[in-house]
Amino acid sequence: MDRPTRLFDFIHYQLEKYPQEKAFSYRRNGKWVHYSTEESVSIINRISCGLLEAGIRPGDKIASAVYQNRPEWTFLDAGMNQVGAIHIPLYATISPSEYVYILNDAEVKMAFVGGGDLFEKMTIAQEDVPTLDQVYTFDQMEGAPFWEDIFNDHGMDRVEEVMAGILPDELATIIYTSGTTGHPKGVMLSHRNIVSNTIAIDDYIPCQAGDRILSFLPVSHIFERTANYTYIGSGYSIYYAGMDNLGGEEGDIRAVNPHFFTAVPRLLEKVYEKIMAKGQTLKGIKRALFFWAVGMTKDWEYGDQYTGLKAFRWRLADKLIFSKWREALGGNVKGIVCGSAPLASRLAQVFSAAGIPIREGYGLTETSPGLCIAQFKGPGARLGYVGPPIPGVEIMIDPASGDYVEGEGEVLARGPNIMLGYYKKPDETAAVFREIDGKRWFKTGDIGRLDDLGLGQPLLKITDRKKELLKTSGGKYVAPAPIENKLKESLYIENAMIVGDRRKFVSALLVPASDQLAEWASQSGITYLNETELLKHPAVLSMYGGLVEEFNKDLSQVEKIKKFILLGDPWLPNRSDGSESELTPTLKLKRRVILRKFAHQIDQMYQ
Repeated sequence: MDRPTRLFDFIHYQLEKYPQEKAFSYRRNGKWVHYSTEESVSIINRISCGLLEAGIRPGDKIASAVYQNRPEWTFLDAGMNQVGAIHIPLYATISPSEYVYILNDAEVKMAFVGGGDLFEKMTIAQEDVPTLDQVYTFDQMEGAPFWEDIFNDHGMDRVEEVMAGILPDELATIIYTSGTTGHPKGVMLSHRNIVSNTIAIDDYIPCQAGDRILSFLPVSHIFERTANYTYIGSGYSIYYAGMDNLGGEEGDIRAVNPHFFTAVPRLLEKVYEKIMAKGQTLKGIKRALFFWAVGMTKDWEYGDQYTGLKAFRWRLADKLIFSKWREALGGNVKGIVCGSAPLASRLAQVFSAAGIPIREGYGLTETSPGLCIAQFKGPGARLGYVGPPIPGVEIMIDPASGDYVEGEGEVLARGPNIMLGYYKKPDETAAVFREIDGKRWFKTGDIGRLDDLGLGQPLLKITDRKKELLKTSGGKYVAPAPIENKLKESLYIENAMIVGDRRKFVSALLVPASDQLAEWASQSGITYLNETELLKHPAVLSMYGGLVEEFNKDLSQVEKIKKFILLGDPWLPNRSDGSESELTPTLKLKRRVILRKFAHQIDQMYQ
């Protein structure tokens, strides 16, 4: 068959071109279970037949939620797409109330869930979702309909008739993403959107048919989902795993010995922290060699080739130190693509120099998601850059939408991977597009620049975020404004700004209400010479710590404030000394100014 044009084509393409004995694998009750390509296609077709028999028709919505990636999710995805149903993947960790909103907004008719509390959460939500007829589980549970109950061995003629009529530009999935305020928005992606992205990144993965892939990032996120389609179409063998069972001698990394996987920065940060912590425990010559080898990586850049004495030193460092790092990841890793959040250059540098090639990818749910990926082969990679635009994607830097330094502006994109729009939200859809010289561009909300580094193609560097939404290094979004507004409800907090973009956790800059604090100190019998001394007083720090802990009770785990600092000077809309003000004339936070002015204090919180 020709190259895939619809999502369900990938598994049939694999069957024809690269049939695998272990196409999809995962641990069930501690033991690995494997599905061949042929067996997988059979299950997918039985799902499609069963959905048609159950009354599902093209355009109907089906939801899914799993805590851990598993073959059943992939089979369901292809099975429903073969009959024209629209997949609504849900994050397992959201609340029942969020389920209710999304399920009602999408008018979902059927849902499939994994283990844990998901069946309970979904059935609770079902009470307030009139369209949701049935909830099935991937695991056999007492009192819960089992997903295999819908399997049907008859009706493939009807399925093939529906498949033949599905066009590449038709809607395939709606993925709900968090906004800064209000309800999540449903991003509508067509078959062509995702397929074009999948095929474009195929050559970026340094693997061949039969290589082992470890998949543990949530497939409900478009980053891992698009990668999975690429794996299927290229004939890779996918091993699904859980984030909590990756490391150690008995972990999934050592069990699979993967050739490739995708990751988020926080995962790599944890690996690096463990490596460095282990290095700190070494003694004598072993410790000296460890930090000598790590120190050598600080001057490394993609594409470096060494000769003579320097090459000898690298071979020695590799044999004594870096080979053990690779062994901890199974010893076969050909590459890792990191996405979902910005990656610190140092992480990419130290791992890549140690023979664990890491490249960064950049994109959004609205772009299916890839816009740029640093290349493993050729010159398309530099530390600190997310790479060149992938084939078929155009990137433009728009300096007209803000006050930027020379060469920077908002990153605009166009290509076959750009979303159809936000579901039922035409005004919000129109707001993220801009027409320039007759061309329609998607506004990413990120600030960046395209640099010609003499590599034959410009590389994109992301320098800031236009949107206020924070994204931690673990890939989790945090809306700062609601948290800041809640903090300012306290009598003792005049102003506050949440930080945490590209960081491990969320922290806060707090400007105390000086009069109220002085009164509290007087009543508490605290003596001090000046406000600077007062803000360092243990009792004051303890009091503000208690305030923060109280606010944390109403926040999700990722939103919780882990650290804070107290700043003495008030934030003002203008300053008589001519220095930069922290507030706009309408008293909004100048986030970039504040981040720059207090960069040292912020860095100290994350040391």
